[in-house]
Amino acid sequence: MANMISRADAEALLREGLYDEIFQHDIEESIFMRLARRLPDAPSGKNHIRVLDMVPVGYFVNGENGLKGTSAAAWEKAVLNIEEMAVIVPISENTLEDEAVDIFGQVTPLVRQAFGALMDKAAIFGEGRPASWPLGIVQLARQAGNNVTAASPLSYDNLLGVGGLFNKVENANSAVTAGIASMAMRAALRGIKDDNGYPIFKTDMQGATPYALDGAPLYFPRNGGFDSSIAQMVVGDWSQAVYAVRRDIDVKILDQAVIQNPDGTIAYNLAQQDMVALRVTFRIGWTFPNAASPVNPDRVLVPFAYLAPATPQTTYTATFTVLSGGSAAEGAIVNIDGARLKTNASGVAVFNLPNGTYAYKATLGKAKLGEGTLTINGAAATVTVGE
Repeated sequence: MANMISRADAEALLREGLYDEIFQHDIEESIFMRLARRLPDAPSGKNHIRVLDMVPVGYFVNGENGLKGTSAAAWEKAVLNIEEMAVIVPISENTLEDEAVDIFGQVTPLVRQAFGALMDKAAIFGEGRPASWPLGIVQLARQAGNNVTAASPLSYDNLLGVGGLFNKVENANSAVTAGIASMAMRAALRGIKDDNGYPIFKTDMQGATPYALDGAPLYFPRNGGFDSSIAQMVVGDWSQAVYAVRRDIDVKILDQAVIQNPDGTIAYNLAQQDMVALRVTFRIGWTFPNAASPVNPDRVLVPFAYLAPATPQTTYTATFTVLSGGSAAEGAIVNIDGARLKTNASGVAVFNLPNGTYAYKATLGKAKLGEGTLTINGAAATVTVGE
């Protein structure tokens, strides 16, 4: 019988191949920071932006000797608070020494992506936002009534018709500068057809589809920061959202630190366990100044709108009754973390909020009528402000 050296016989001598390339998705950073307006780096942890709060008006003079009317203008300080993002990534020195790849070099861009997703979730959707930041853009749009329920299938009117997304922004005297959407919306957009059954947004099957609406580009972020359970698409004038960086991404290698668990117990003692850790921090803040204008004198209009999913985010009504001098305060402004509503003739303003704790204040002209905090926890809430 003929003999041969089989693969099993030579197993100890065989060398496995290893490609140098690491396969992963392209690194994407914050879409909010890409579209919003960046201010000069913040000089402090708490910063103020001068915002026009009252616009002057003009008058015709009645007759040659008529009296000229008077008007006023006013400004207020919008607050831009800086908050910190941070993460620590520990690793054994032996592992770091034996690995042929620069592990920290691979981890750092992934952390930048994670920070970008964290920023998008907080600033756009209000998820996990620090208490000092305003409501997310979607929540601000919701209070202004700028939410559209998508038809099934998605229709042209949902997007560009009267009462559609773009029209909601235009009603705030703004033009849409860009839109963002979930990846699943690409198919919905390609599927929109005219009355003859022809696709509106795709002219052929060979060329790449340019995703834009009415001249405004559409982006489909893939960093994990877009929450399609809250909105399928968000459009608006992104220059009206501003942010500032106090300290850009800062990377340090720790080798002498003790890392604790939230309960105070020690997770790692780097020196004792021959470990090092990558510490990455980032300090940033954002706000929505919403300056007064001739068509938005009360600053209640919002230049953003969103397409709600088939099952919208659960919200609960928060009904404010504002009093002044024992009577209903008509025309008072109730401000909840940057969302402003004007009370009706009964002194009532109604917000729609998800579970959470919110800061509010009510004013009538220059008079402050009251302020406090409100907690929504699975039920509607009522608040009386003033006396």
